[in-house]
Amino acid sequence: MGPDRLQMQRLEYKYLISERKALKVREYVRSHLELDEYGINKPDCSYTIHSLYLDSDPLTTYWETINGCQNRFKLRIRYYDDSPTAPAFFEIKRRVNDAILKQRGGVHREAVAWLLAGQLPNPEHLFSVQPKQVVALQRFSQLMLTLRASPKAHVCYRREAWVSTQDNSVRVTLDRDVRVAPEFSARLGTDTAKCVTPFGDEVILELKFTGRFPSWFRELTEAFSLFRGSAAKYADGVAAIGEETFYQHARANGVPEPVPEVARKPGAETLPRLAVAPAV
Repeated sequence: MGPDRLQMQRLEYKYLISERKALKVREYVRSHLELDEYGINKPDCSYTIHSLYLDSDPLTTYWETINGCQNRFKLRIRYYDDSPTAPAFFEIKRRVNDAILKQRGGVHREAVAWLLAGQLPNPEHLFSVQPKQVVALQRFSQLMLTLRASPKAHVCYRREAWVSTQDNSVRVTLDRDVRVAPEFSARLGTDTAKCVTPFGDEVILELKFTGRFPSWFRELTEAFSLFRGSAAKYADGVAAIGEETFYQHARANGVPEPVPEVARKPGAETLPRLAVAPAV
């Protein structure tokens, strides 16, 4: 594997654009950034990302996104193929107002079921012994158990990523062909035959930065008449599938009547608080 490009804390602006405009944005961006090493010599300069999202039976994290709560998080397992020897990354993605904070820890594939059963990882499970990754796995387990979260949806897409040549403070991504399907197991598959495509042929452009908004980002948005919007892959995918699909599955597995959080006002605190910890 190459270097870890994860930005621990950042701001990100999202835009939905056409493929035609995306190709023009690529030409603009390449004069400031270099292509992520995973996209070199790949079609569309892209690689595939898979994520298994966890949520409660009432879809608490989904409704927090729909209601626009400013302090919310998502739990997901990210992977890049279905090889049994490839790692799986347990990720917490938290939003506090406009800031995005991420933590993740990698484990060997055979440890996924162990962690989802509520057990903390053993040393042989760890893909990396970095303290920050161990802490991330511990927090993921705590939040999963508090929320009573379990697998709900498989999200996959093709990502074209451009990164800073000097540091990891600036990153631009173009996500294409977003597909979402209900997934209630931890098989970490790559099949997308029964997926919905919540964004159709549109491309999700994300401008990510850890400091001040770069001046050339402003020039880019003005040159291409870009307007910020929302593009939540998991939430938009669940909405496209229909919430009742997930409630039916819960009822079929012994949950009497999952109660959606639709009555919550934006900003209401429904999720357990997640303290911000310094980087380890």
